[in-house]
Amino acid sequence: MASEHETAEPKKRLNRQDQWEKNFERLLWSSRFLVMLAVIPSLLGALVLFIIGTFDIINVVANTVLYYTGANVEDIHDTVVTDIIVAVDIYLIAIVLLIFGLGVYRLFVSQIEQSEQHAKNHPFNVQSFDQLKDKIVRVVILAVIIEFFRAVVDIQFTTPLDAIYLAVSALALAAALYLMSLAHQSD
Repeated sequence: MASEHETAEPKKRLNRQDQWEKNFERLLWSSRFLVMLAVIPSLLGALVLFIIGTFDIINVVANTVLYYTGANVEDIHDTVVTDIIVAVDIYLIAIVLLIFGLGVYRLFVSQIEQSEQHAKNHPFNVQSFDQLKDKIVRVVILAVIIEFFRAVVDIQFTTPLDAIYLAVSALALAAALYLMSLAHQSD
């Protein structure tokens, strides 16, 4: 009888250890929901930026209507292009936040069934961190390009060297776009 009691004790210990391990692993697996602390603010930030960009465009349209109806004496030609470029830049940053939030959710929490059914190549369907990073980098590069064009619109050339700097910058930008398209083709 003593031998049965001795073998029952290690089984109890093993069962307690197994149960403790299962509970700990369940806690570890559930910790993936911590990414929601990044996902929700990213989506809220994207929403705010989409609203801001939309109001900026509406403001440009309203100022244009007022200008051409004669109700506004301020010339819109100096600011309209810059204002639209800024709004597009805001939209692109919102898209970065959207791709980041949904990509992190998909990688850590769960696949998004609607995007899976819609298209496998949808920007929200990321399979790895590298793919998420690549998608975000591409949109960020577009935002930088738009910011470059906004800066170019405001440039006042004072010397011929300024024009050369602009030409070299545009050439470097074109080369970067070409290299980015080559990388995209290999995907």
